Amino acid sequence: MPEVHVCPLSLVPETVKRARASHLVSLINDNTPVARPSSIAAENHLFLGINDIVEPMDGMVLPAEDHVRELIAFVGGWDRERPIVVHCFAGISRSTAAAYITLCAVNPSRDEEEIAQQLRSASRFATPNPLIVALGDRLLGRDGRMIQAIAAIGRGQDAIESIPFAVPIEV
Repeated sequence: MPEVHVCPLSLVPETVKRARASHLVSLINDNTPVARPSSIAAENHLFLGINDIVEPMDGMVLPAEDHVRELIAFVGGWDRERPIVVHCFAGISRSTAAAYITLCAVNPSRDEEEIAQQLRSASRFATPNPLIVALGDRLLGRDGRMIQAIAAIGRGQDAIESIPFAVPIEV
């Protein structure tokens, strides 16, 4: 069964290799270089140049509906034959929000709380960016349930960088 793997930037090559992933999603500041592992085809790598913020800040890119729409379209084209890896700088906020959206998008009838609990069980550090989650909730028509489910799991443990983890796309 394919999985959604989450990791920090520093562990992308190792995580892609270990997972035998076919797709990669990078959610990171525009000016941060991300070397796409050679095992990932260029068309299977989505780069979203966004900052980990929830309100506008000078010189930073606020996550927007277009970014999340692009993510949902990208994961909609993922054949799920092999895993997908999602990363941000630390593997804690932007990437866990995108992983949560991915799991909700590929499982439209699955309970949001169940997915959020699965995310928390997989990582004690996961603290999904609430703006990204809210945008995903709106675009997926989840009527606030994604937002409530993430609020219910609470903030993850503080860390500079997360430990890579994986969540199966189905239970």
